[in-house]
Amino acid sequence: MTDLLIKGADLIGKGRKDLLVRDGRVAEIGSITAKGAETVDADGLVLLPGLVDLHTHLREPGREDAETVHSGTRAAAKGGYTAVCAMANSHPVADTAGVVEQVAALGKAAGYADVQPIGAVSVGLEGRQLAEIGAMAQSAANVRMFSDDGHCVWDPILMRRALEYVKTFGGLIAQHAEEPRLTEGAQMNEGAVSAELGLPGWPSVAEEAIIARDVLLAEYTGARVHFCHVSTARSVDIIREAKARGANVTAEVCPHHLLLTDEAARTYDPVYKVNPPLRREADVAVLRGALAEGVIDAVATDHAPHAPQDKDCEWAAARPGMLGLETALSITVLALGGPSAVDWDVVAERTSRTPARIAGLEAHGRDPQPGTEANFTLVDPAATWTVVPADLASLSRNTPYAGMELPVTVQATFLRGRATVLNGKIAEETTE
Repeated sequence: MTDLLIKGADLIGKGRKDLLVRDGRVAEIGSITAKGAETVDADGLVLLPGLVDLHTHLREPGREDAETVHSGTRAAAKGGYTAVCAMANSHPVADTAGVVEQVAALGKAAGYADVQPIGAVSVGLEGRQLAEIGAMAQSAANVRMFSDDGHCVWDPILMRRALEYVKTFGGLIAQHAEEPRLTEGAQMNEGAVSAELGLPGWPSVAEEAIIARDVLLAEYTGARVHFCHVSTARSVDIIREAKARGANVTAEVCPHHLLLTDEAARTYDPVYKVNPPLRREADVAVLRGALAEGVIDAVATDHAPHAPQDKDCEWAAARPGMLGLETALSITVLALGGPSAVDWDVVAERTSRTPARIAGLEAHGRDPQPGTEANFTLVDPAATWTVVPADLASLSRNTPYAGMELPVTVQATFLRGRATVLNGKIAEETTE
């Protein structure tokens, strides 16, 4: 592999430096001249540790009409990601060692981002019987996160057993917090807008009740619980109180919950239908503050691609979910104060370092130091871009940001020193 020399990048906390990569690892940082190295001019660019997504739906196996591991990891690379955690709600469900190993192998073959499968908590995501948690943990995929995302592990007995099981090997349960009996038929956030539109409401307490319950279970068992796509102000309060008591809990927020509100439902455009639903402006403000404060640990995309037939229909029939990988960094920067005021160290913490720690991805989320794997992304903080659905790398087009001008562009993404994106374009297809 040819040496790679990054010239003049802004390294967080270190100022402008050159960075030399050799054999996929950082070899030197400073003022460097390297004859024969492939050189990338990073003047004016910020170098972030490669972004890590705790919550990605790659749809393969089973729904390759919406996304594949190949297309989804290309989208991830364009968004600055070097690792993604693939949710279990594929067809078949990732509830066995064989399926998680297949997903991991597809990610390795694609070569655009490391793919860490998330195993199902229950067989078929049905919430009745524990899945093969131990077999998935011991498989070649080395699964450490388990989630029935898309469904809540609503049975407290099953949840307790799952927590006690994963505690034995340092794993964690990522909970989709939704009391299903409170959301039957729900179409959007329950509130003034749902009442005006005549759409059945999804009450915030459906999320908050499960978070409160699982905080107590985490404290009782001593196991780790991670809360997916937190969306309400009261959820933030419960998590803050739990952390103050020392509960072993973490939480994520999605970009769309940091920007969009339930007012978008007035369009009746199903692109805005998502689970949990878009909430009130007051919730958005609290979520932004909690992310900056660190009560919410990470930004996770909940990248949910859908084929046209699942979104180009009436609201009630549409499947919930939005694309997220290619726009997440821009939305995060907006939520944290905008490109002129944002603290890039906080951005790195919420989008890379902390997600990597939660997922146990030791090679990712690390600031460049001699010897570390060269997984990083170069972003232009002064640039803007317009979201054009046809230009996205995902197979699907269900983005709520179509036509919107967003700040910050990803100029390059490097996975173990190899460019997956360069000059804002996906690099040539390669396999490892």
